[in-house]
Amino acid sequence: MLVGTVFGQSLPLIPKPKSMQAQEGSFAFSATTAIRFDRKLTGEAELLSAQFGSLTGQKTKAVAEELKIMLQSEVALDIDETLPLKAGGYQLSVTPRGIKIIGKDAEGAFWGMQTLMQLLPADLPMKQASAAIPALAISDEPEFGWRGMHLDCGRHFFPIEDLKKFIDQMAFHKLNVFHWHLTEDQGWRIEIKKYPKLTEVGGFRASSPPYGNRNSDDGKRYGGFYTQEQIKDLVAYATKRHVTIVPEIELPGHAAAAIAAYPELGNTDVPGYAPKVMTRWGVHPYTFAPKEETFTFLENVLTEVCELFPSRFIHIGGDEAPKNQWNQSKFAKEVMTREGLKNADELQSYFIGRIEKFLASKKRNLIGWDEIQEGGLPKSATMMVWRDVNWAHHALDKGNTVVMAPNAYAYLDHYQHPASVELAKGAEYEAIGGFLTVEKLYNYDPASIGRNDDERKRILGVQAQLWTEYMKDWKKVEYMAFPRIAALAEIAWLPTAQKNYPDFRARLNGVMKHYDAAGINRATPNDPPKKETKDGSKIETSLNVHDGHAIEFAFDGKAETFFWAARELKKDDHVTLKLASPIAKESTVTVQTGGKASANGDRLEQGNLQSSVDGKEWKNIGNFTEGKASGKIPTGTKAVRILVTAPQKYWLIIHEIVIE
Repeated sequence: MLVGTVFGQSLPLIPKPKSMQAQEGSFAFSATTAIRFDRKLTGEAELLSAQFGSLTGQKTKAVAEELKIMLQSEVALDIDETLPLKAGGYQLSVTPRGIKIIGKDAEGAFWGMQTLMQLLPADLPMKQASAAIPALAISDEPEFGWRGMHLDCGRHFFPIEDLKKFIDQMAFHKLNVFHWHLTEDQGWRIEIKKYPKLTEVGGFRASSPPYGNRNSDDGKRYGGFYTQEQIKDLVAYATKRHVTIVPEIELPGHAAAAIAAYPELGNTDVPGYAPKVMTRWGVHPYTFAPKEETFTFLENVLTEVCELFPSRFIHIGGDEAPKNQWNQSKFAKEVMTREGLKNADELQSYFIGRIEKFLASKKRNLIGWDEIQEGGLPKSATMMVWRDVNWAHHALDKGNTVVMAPNAYAYLDHYQHPASVELAKGAEYEAIGGFLTVEKLYNYDPASIGRNDDERKRILGVQAQLWTEYMKDWKKVEYMAFPRIAALAEIAWLPTAQKNYPDFRARLNGVMKHYDAAGINRATPNDPPKKETKDGSKIETSLNVHDGHAIEFAFDGKAETFFWAARELKKDDHVTLKLASPIAKESTVTVQTGGKASANGDRLEQGNLQSSVDGKEWKNIGNFTEGKASGKIPTGTKAVRILVTAPQKYWLIIHEIVIE
């Protein structure tokens, strides 16, 4: 069995199939290739025909299978509910005679189509050419039912056409839940017919922080919202692609925009009450008051939401709800007394519980961030875990279901390269903080929290988040999402035992060609630096290496890498660079040590910079002062050495040995 390769070739399949076997020969896909389909897959066949047409530059013929029309080159779509696969599973067979995709259901057939699209060359349209698809047999099914991507449209607003492109890319990766964050302190983005001020007032803010100065204002009015007709259109678009849209309406916190529109919904009896649509990021104090008028409002809002979104789940946020206004409010305290609640945490649980019962009356399930457990977790609620594993265990102990969305592994608003590297490109590369590489996300195991089979069954899946405080336009969203979305797709689809990062990374190169062909503004993966010098020179040291900061990084020509010693310095410790070839002309060598690692920055306090023309006899060419040394090296120099001349309690960082 081969997974990910055929005849030694790495196929650009992400997520990789659970089972794949190479066969003899290949199938010649061309503009004449047609589609034969089961009538139950009419919608899927239409989508595949459109995708083929975009590749070949001409309309693709599609015929229902019962018509028995002869096709010289075909892709067949079928359903077989008896396949021994999970829902969403499929089989794909490629032979020299044709391609057949059989889904366990319509969703499975659609995912099989996406595998086929990844097998086709990315550098199309083909016009008159043909593409050889290697013969193979795939049997595949998803590990998790919830394979989600979240997008915050509250902080920044993005056009429907961009969201459609995003859903296309989600489908391409077999991701099936689009978590649409629609309300925030900084903007209310969904039209509610009964409450027009939510978008008239709450949909716009007076200013936003500019890139590079998050505690400032640009003074520009900003906003926008989605009409109900636009939402219906997007829901239909996503449904056709087997993507469920889960809307999020934030409560009881992150509600400043709604309260600015209808101030009577807030805690009007607290000091300094003056709600507005917030212009700065962060957590703000305005929470819905636990009034009957508030619950009526929220029920009316959620009624319209349920009419727009057929999703079984409705996300109610529940995170980062400050309790200070409730603790200051005489009315809120009276509610606590009336309901026998010990504190504001239990008031939040009461608040969430009422909303849960209302959603249940609409035959919907409440899902919220892990703060919904504060004061008690509703029995039928699903917890979306964003903080740490303890909250997941808390929910599982109570018998609830969870979706894993941890900020340490799945927040795509974090830097994907070191912040210094990103910000060197410009202020527009600013992120909220953190550091999340493709590899770190890939190595996350959503199932690891399950302590037994029962708990593992209640892990619905995994999701990554795009919080958009620092994503002002769609190009920035793409930059933050791609290619990390590919790592998410694989950990959501593939069993942990079959994951292999080097294999994934090889396949990612091929998938990124598809991104480029689609015009996606992707980032470059932050691959671990290779432990090699920039020109084949040899470098050695008497010091130990700290946390992978190899000695080769002191002469690799990369600003973001550095050597870091792992102990205190002793007299005669050294770093010796043996050049790949002798210096052709007199040059200057400069060495900068130190950083922010310790009281002295781990810089070299006392040492000599030396050179040698034979590797045996050494000549002092400079002394280290405040961690830096430089000197002239003559023609023919074969080696450069940094020699410690006195003990030092601090360690040592060397950024780069520069010869110029």
